[in-house]
Amino acid sequence: MKVLVTGNAGSGKSTLSKKLAAASGLPWYGLDAIVWQERWRKTPGHMKKQRLDRLIAQPDWVIDGVSSELQAAADVIIFLDVPRRVCFWRVMRRNYRYLFSSRPGLPANCPEILILPRLIKIIWRFPSAVRPKILAEKARRNKQQFIHIATKTDLQQLSHRQFHS
Repeated sequence: MKVLVTGNAGSGKSTLSKKLAAASGLPWYGLDAIVWQERWRKTPGHMKKQRLDRLIAQPDWVIDGVSSELQAAADVIIFLDVPRRVCFWRVMRRNYRYLFSSRPGLPANCPEILILPRLIKIIWRFPSAVRPKILAEKARRNKQQFIHIATKTDLQQLSHRQFHS
């Protein structure tokens, strides 16, 4: 089974995907480790594609991140459709803890302070720039299980759902 947890920065992707991986026994991967290199440099396109292809080829996984390639390869997509205000709050709270150091799952020397302006822009633009693409991909792929989490109740009900592949 291949599960992608996707959504805005600060939506809770990493937290939820780690919990799902632990509960299911599936291996967990964070897309941040593939997309970013030391000091928040983007991984060159060809290297990123090779790494994504290796992950996609694995028989089972839980991955958190935003990627059309992973969305196409997943059996289950969990979309955390969280309001911007919540994402901003969570990122600020996270930034406080990792302001001058790398948070778990990131390459070395990626302190949050260096990406804060970019994160603010990502969070602000997500509803108009990324959300429609995630939903459009959903509409094109009816074989996948798509779980849209927009409320706390939706998130609570997730633990009672059975995934199918």
